[in-house]
Amino acid sequence: MIKKKQQDVLGFLEANKIGFEEKDIAANEENRKWMRENVPENNRPATGYPLPPQIFNESQYRGDYDAFFEARENNAVYAFLGLTAPPGSKVVSMLSTEPNLGFELTILKSRPKLRSRV
Repeated sequence: MIKKKQQDVLGFLEANKIGFEEKDIAANEENRKWMRENVPENNRPATGYPLPPQIFNESQYRGDYDAFFEARENNAVYAFLGLTAPPGSKVVSMLSTEPNLGFELTILKSRPKLRSRV
């Protein structure tokens, strides 16, 4: 389920030419620690740690997958991400041919488990 959610977010960003940086929390303890410290307390689960994907614009927390999904359903993804919609956009989730520049969008994700071959 986590991988599907990650692919959904990344696919949307790529299709809309929205630049982003992925940070793997499975392979990098520093990224995992940063995520745990920077997801606001009121957005953390009652038990355990927040699960990826977690979305940040620079160091500003934007939300998790559920918040992203809701914004997409309401045609408000650019506002959710803290970005200006491309010029001429009537629906903010519409595909754009113009890239968004001047920000760093960070998606914290986990890497799928590797299967060994015998």
